[in-house]
Amino acid sequence: MAGTSVILGLVQGLTEFLPVSSSGHLALAQWFFGFREAPLPYDILLHVATMAATVLYFWRDLLQLSIDWFGGFLSAEGRRSEGWRFGWAVVGGSVMTVLPALALKRTVEGLVRLPWAVALALLVTALILLAGDRLPRRNGQVVLVSGLFVGLVQGLAVIPGISRSGSTIIAGLAMGLKPEEAFRFSFLLSIPAVCGATVLQLHELGSWAHFSATLPPGWFLGTVAAFLAGFASLVLLRRLVTLGRWKGFGFYCLSLSLVTLGLYLFRG
Repeated sequence: MAGTSVILGLVQGLTEFLPVSSSGHLALAQWFFGFREAPLPYDILLHVATMAATVLYFWRDLLQLSIDWFGGFLSAEGRRSEGWRFGWAVVGGSVMTVLPALALKRTVEGLVRLPWAVALALLVTALILLAGDRLPRRNGQVVLVSGLFVGLVQGLAVIPGISRSGSTIIAGLAMGLKPEEAFRFSFLLSIPAVCGATVLQLHELGSWAHFSATLPPGWFLGTVAAFLAGFASLVLLRRLVTLGRWKGFGFYCLSLSLVTLGLYLFRG
């Protein structure tokens, strides 16, 4: 039904960027409410929609950093720019993302169907967020070493229930990045990862005819909902990161984890 597509789009958009794990919420929404698993083409569209929200939100940063990075190949002055440093951190972080993400691919495909596994991963997210709430605020900038570490964390966050945004931002904070820098790097680093995953998934599908034929009713409205909700989530998260507000999300993930485990045991 079209309503289901819109609900899944809203869940994807709201939870993709807030530090609560979109993959975990989509898996639990299917289990709680009996939704069928979203067809792969629709899942791809939802991720493209949230990636488009990221590009729109950060378009000025993307443009300037890209100009600086390419300029670094042409002059010594360019190699002293922020974009040169930031660009290589994104490249290194992207490489580090691929390694665990590919190694965990088959495991993730199985875990997404196990509510108790998603609940345990949400518990890990809760602990990460609560620990992040206690980190001291520093003023470091992104360098290659911090990019490699954040990239590795991003690769591990493919596990459903582990928040990509929360874990990568807090990894950046743990590396001494100032909150605004950790926020920006987390989401700019996500763009190559989402693009790469999308290309691989499209390759698995094969033809465009197969892609379009399996889209659910209401897919367009759901995709728009994911884009709008994703953009709103970015605006909210930026403010919360700047203020260091992690505790509420940590307790939310903890509560959802415990409720899920309780229901799973009750249902047998």
